[in-house]
Amino acid sequence: MIVTPDVPDLPYKWVEGRKYFELIAEPVERELLSGIIMKGWGYNSSIPGPTIRVQSGEWVTIRVINRLPDSTSVHWHGLDIPNVMDGVPGVEPSPKIEPGQYFDYTFQVTNPPGTHMYHTHFHTVIQEMMGLGGGFIIENSNESSVHRDYFIMLQEFHLKNLPKGEMHKGVFELDPIAENFNFFTMNGRCYPHTSPLAVRYGETIRIRLGNVGMNAHPIHLHGHQFLVAAADGNEIQWSAREIRNTIEVPSGVTYDIVFKANNPGIWPFHCHMPHHISNNFTKPVGGMFTTVTYIK
Repeated sequence: MIVTPDVPDLPYKWVEGRKYFELIAEPVERELLSGIIMKGWGYNSSIPGPTIRVQSGEWVTIRVINRLPDSTSVHWHGLDIPNVMDGVPGVEPSPKIEPGQYFDYTFQVTNPPGTHMYHTHFHTVIQEMMGLGGGFIIENSNESSVHRDYFIMLQEFHLKNLPKGEMHKGVFELDPIAENFNFFTMNGRCYPHTSPLAVRYGETIRIRLGNVGMNAHPIHLHGHQFLVAAADGNEIQWSAREIRNTIEVPSGVTYDIVFKANNPGIWPFHCHMPHHISNNFTKPVGGMFTTVTYIK
C-alpha cells in the first residue's frame, strides 16, 4: 500500500460505477514545526492536499468545492484526459470555479500505473505558492515486488514576520510572491517534525517524489544506492535505469526511486541544498529532511 507520511488519502465512494471524491480547496493552518503554524491554502484541511489513489482504467469524478476567497481550478498533472477536464481556465475550455461553487472533473484514468500530481492552475503565481497541490497516484494492483511504498511532496514557503535566523512559536501569514523562501517541507512538515520512513532489513523500498514548487531539489539518500525506476509517472526500462544516491527533482517532475534495505541504521534522506535543510536559516538541521529508519 502507498503511504504519504503526515498526509491522509482522499476518501471516495462508488457512485454509478465511478470513484467519487470530494476535494475541498480552502484556507488551511499547517503546523510546519512544533508550535510554528503557517496560514496557507490547501485541500481538505491539509497542505499538501490528500493523496488521490486510483487504478488504471477506472472512471473517476472528483468534485472540487471552492471555499477560497478567489476563483480556482485543478490541473491533473501528467494525466491524459479530455481538454475540458484539464483545469486551465482562460486557455482551455475548462471552467474556473468561483468561490462557493464546485465543478465535477470526470474522466477515465487511461495512463498506466505511476506517480502524478494535482495542483491549481488559476492565478498560479499566488495559489501554488500558498500550498495548493497534492499527489495523484495510479496504483498497480498486481505488483508484489515492493514491500513499502512512500510518497513525498516537496514544497517551499515564505513565512512573514519571522526575522531571518530566528525561531519563535506562533501563527504566520504566507508571502506567496516572495522568492527568499525560509521554510522547506516534505509533506508539509519540516525536520524534526517530519515522520521517518520505516523500513525493515531485506525489504525493497520505493519512494515517490513530487515537486510543485519553484526550486529544484537534489534529494540525497545516505548509506544506500537506488535505482531510478520511473519519471513523470512513466516506468523506465530496466536497461536504462541509473544507479544513484542523489537525484535532482525539478518543478513539475515526479521520480520513483527503488532501493534494497540492506544497511541497518538511521539514515538521512534530504535535499542537498544547504539553505533547504535549515529552518529559517538557523543552525540545527531542519527543513526538507527526514530519515530512513530501520525497525525490527
